[in-house]
Amino acid sequence: MVATADITLGFMPLFDSAVLVASVEKGFARDEGLNVRLVRETSWANIRDRIAVGHFQAAHMLAPMPIASNLGLTPLSLNLVVPFALGLGGNAVTVSLGLWQAMSEAGAGPSVDPAVNGAALREVAAARRAAGLPAPRFAVVHPFSGHNYELRYWLAACGIDPDGDVEIVVVPPPLMPDALQTGSIDGFCVGEPWSSVAVARGAGRIATVKAAIWRLSPEKVLGVPEHFAKQNSDALDALVRALYRASAWCGESANHEELASLMAGPDFLGLPRENLMPILTGRLALGAGGREDIPEFFVPHAKGACFPWQSHALWFYSQMVRWGHVMHSPSNVAVARDTYRPDIYRRALGPVGAPMPGANMKVEGALSVPAAVGASRSGLVLGPDGFFDGRIFDPDLVDDYLAAQR
Repeated sequence: MVATADITLGFMPLFDSAVLVASVEKGFARDEGLNVRLVRETSWANIRDRIAVGHFQAAHMLAPMPIASNLGLTPLSLNLVVPFALGLGGNAVTVSLGLWQAMSEAGAGPSVDPAVNGAALREVAAARRAAGLPAPRFAVVHPFSGHNYELRYWLAACGIDPDGDVEIVVVPPPLMPDALQTGSIDGFCVGEPWSSVAVARGAGRIATVKAAIWRLSPEKVLGVPEHFAKQNSDALDALVRALYRASAWCGESANHEELASLMAGPDFLGLPRENLMPILTGRLALGAGGREDIPEFFVPHAKGACFPWQSHALWFYSQMVRWGHVMHSPSNVAVARDTYRPDIYRRALGPVGAPMPGANMKVEGALSVPAAVGASRSGLVLGPDGFFDGRIFDPDLVDDYLAAQR
């Protein structure tokens, strides 16, 4: 155990902050000699700015945010590192009941099939354009977010131009159900519980989910200033161990009722517990009478969910290039890749025997069945990770991937 260290950690009111919350509320951080203070924020922009000015020593972050900061794409950019991932999946694309009705008439199905429902959305968008009507307006939580990039990926793969056939705007997660209900937006891509909240209000219908667009795909991470990581390596290692233990606790089905009750508290989500169980069970009420069981909707621990895969970082980088957010260059590839720090993860967790892969990158989208990978001391099994359109991403062939997307 390290000497007691104080860490102030910012988070957003989303269910995928559960690992952070559990690390404090279940005593895992204290057991590692840490005094961690959680501070709830109202927007990702606030998280970005407060870590930049030193209010936070670490933060709940959108997976592309540290990459964008290191590439100099954000105000008050500073060098950040990602030593730990906070889970896989957890997002949904929800549309207004009016848009869903139009999509249904254009062939949308009862499930969350991204290809079928995306084709229906393409027809609706084309009809609106032909009639001289405004394009459907979708909200995402931040320009440099998995939500923005997975929404754009889904739309483009379905033949919809994200910068022409629809309009994409930024809205903080807790405000999305209100924006949908008032007609300010036609749809949104957000992490739970905000899609379930919109459905419970009768304001929307889930059209597809992250777990269907890219199965077992990355979402939130722990972001840490590089200078803090260098100057406080023992404390950071202790924090990684506390988060790892918390993620294991969150991943146990026997703990799900307690976890949902914990997250429902006023200091965290402040919502009825029943709004929070769907993310843990994958049993989603879709709205408009639809329901579906979605395997691995949100995975906080298993299947390498905590490992900061550098191939995840490079996929996000590829989308930044694709949509004109950054110029492509070998140096930018290196910056994006090295933002994610599996070396810190290994340093912190190797001594306690945590299973981990032998490599820092993997081909994304290549697994169709569970596969065991080389790991230290004990086995690690990765799950199917396919993209819905069948493409794969080889992190060693970024140029080829970008050329194919053009």
